[in-house]
Amino acid sequence: MSTMAVTLSIFANLFASVAEEMGVTLERAAYSPNIKERLDFSCALFLGDGRLLAQAAHIPVHLGAMPASVQAAITHCAPFTPGDVVIVNDPYQGGNHLPDITLVSPVFVGNQSIDHRLPITDYRSPDFFVASRAHHADVGGMSPGSMPLSTEIYQEGIIIPPIKLVEGGRRNTAVWQLILRNVRTPAERDGDLAAQLAAHATGEKRLQEIVARYGLAEAQTHAAALVDYAQILTEAAIEQIPDGRYTYTDYLDDDGQPGSAPIPITATITVQGSQMVVDFAGTATAVRGNLNAVPAIAVSSVAYCVRCAALALLQTDLPMNQGAFAPVQVIIPPGSLLDPHPPHAVAAGNVETSQRITDVVLGALALALPGLVPAASQGTMNNVTFGGKGQVAGGKSQVANQSPDLPISQSPHTHFAYYETIGGGAGAGPGADGGSGLHVHMSNTLNTPVEALEYQFPLRVEEYALREGSGGHGRYRGGDGLIRSFRFLVPVTVTVTSERRTLAPYGLQGGKPGQTGRNTLIHEGQEIPLPGKFTRQLDADDVLRIETPGGGGWGVK
Repeated sequence: MSTMAVTLSIFANLFASVAEEMGVTLERAAYSPNIKERLDFSCALFLGDGRLLAQAAHIPVHLGAMPASVQAAITHCAPFTPGDVVIVNDPYQGGNHLPDITLVSPVFVGNQSIDHRLPITDYRSPDFFVASRAHHADVGGMSPGSMPLSTEIYQEGIIIPPIKLVEGGRRNTAVWQLILRNVRTPAERDGDLAAQLAAHATGEKRLQEIVARYGLAEAQTHAAALVDYAQILTEAAIEQIPDGRYTYTDYLDDDGQPGSAPIPITATITVQGSQMVVDFAGTATAVRGNLNAVPAIAVSSVAYCVRCAALALLQTDLPMNQGAFAPVQVIIPPGSLLDPHPPHAVAAGNVETSQRITDVVLGALALALPGLVPAASQGTMNNVTFGGKGQVAGGKSQVANQSPDLPISQSPHTHFAYYETIGGGAGAGPGADGGSGLHVHMSNTLNTPVEALEYQFPLRVEEYALREGSGGHGRYRGGDGLIRSFRFLVPVTVTVTSERRTLAPYGLQGGKPGQTGRNTLIHEGQEIPLPGKFTRQLDADDVLRIETPGGGGWGVK
């Protein structure tokens, strides 16, 4: 192995370790169960020009979306000084949906001091950026948990364009208070935002240490080489796919609005040599409900599918950076479901539409690589949000160490809001059954432990089990979904946004589809079927039962 190959491997792991340690810091410092327990966040490093350099193995749907946030920060907030931090969640300006709040920090190597007597334009451009994206359990909007059955983005929560939350090391208290005043759970948001800032401090410190050891020129040389290397590997993988055009269409059940019909998503993959074009012509126009997805989400889904194929074809790991995107062109019709015009609602596009885009792109790849691609997984994140008033955190106030920036105080009987996704069955593949009870594809979170959930909120988890027999049959069987039942101890407002309740996850190569999911309310002993998408007021002692889909089977048995 050449010296360059060895040092490239060293730097690949060094840069990845920075993102991983940022994630550890965020996990440990976070306040809400959604971030601390479910790990619904991502951390990444970027070059000074905004190209993705390294991302920890966190949430796949953030793969292509975080670079859009960094570019938005550069476009709207440059020039930068040391100590700046940009915040954004606006899907139409670099975000993906409002609960995902992204922070972006420039990194100036060498601890360039701040002299407020100098014009800001006198500072050089950043050497790197660090960024974090975390799903905050409530950012306001028309229902607790900020995942409502919305018809315009204004109903979904506070919209934050790219602005400086911290400037020159000084927190913008007015912006901080504005955010906290527009959410139901300001103590949680205060703690989680502070945890993101702590993660950024960790990332900057580790980058400073790398440069102090190797020098800025060598670090940047190897960073650029890693981007080139990822492009070379991705091109090598694409070259192993037979040239041709491969088209696949799948459908979302509905958009949760009255009279909604199945919503088609079509992808045509054209492979020529080492280049790939993914064209979403034929996809539905933007819908009235909230399943619309901004283009960054489609790019993320495509990048994930191509990366999965590359890993399988090359049988080797490859860096996750901007180079992996270079050989792939994504074409999205303006005004479509995947490129809506504001103010279309987009809350569920990030979580549900991203999963169906993945199913569609993998379905097209299966036409080119029939012996490699697995059947469809559950195809949904089974989003559950709820909120109300009641005793939280074991009866203790959430604000024992309340920040002075909090605009209002909270009592032990306070507003609470929670969000989670629930795993299901993975699709079977050539040579193996699908896994059961997993978060699949564009989700990479955990299920919140029952102990943490019952400690934090006024509820009991009455059942948490595999949904046996829900995987599709075939030579290799699809994984089983999950059953998760919540008994609420106080009245709550519940919103569920789920897919694959009507249209089943497909099998491949003769395998059978997985079972569709099912949502049920148990009220005074009576079982009441619920649709895939709903908002409902539940009484104390009501039980919400979520049964998630199984994965598709693969091959003829």
